[in-house]
Amino acid sequence: MEIMSTKISNRFYQSLGKLFYAVAASDQVIRVEEISKMKAMIRQNWLEVDHAQDEFGTDAAFQIEIIFDWLQENETSVEKCFAAFKSFKKEHQTLFSPSINALIYKTAQSMAEAFSGTSQQELDLLNQIKIELHQ
Repeated sequence: MEIMSTKISNRFYQSLGKLFYAVAASDQVIRVEEISKMKAMIRQNWLEVDHAQDEFGTDAAFQIEIIFDWLQENETSVEKCFAAFKSFKKEHQTLFSPSINALIYKTAQSMAEAFSGTSQQELDLLNQIKIELHQ
């Protein structure tokens, strides 16, 4: 990943929080298993992506969880979240290397599969994510 400012790093992880929220909410029900899988993926994979920190000295990757939680509390629409992710990606293409794209998809897919398989809505969104990541 390119070297990025703290502000861009935080926005990058916030956009991922929006994307992963969209995955979890795509079938109208956010399951505890989906949240647990996302948190596990953050700790196992995303903390190692870079060493950026937020303004509180916490690894910036935790912005994924912070934004996800806020979106869940505010019942934000899946469409709005996915559109925000796509917009960020379009503005910052250089942040989306093949390895980052693979990790984004792996995280989204793992979340979708976390509760009794992947629903049709989740599958549709995963297909849209795959297309977006390869543009």
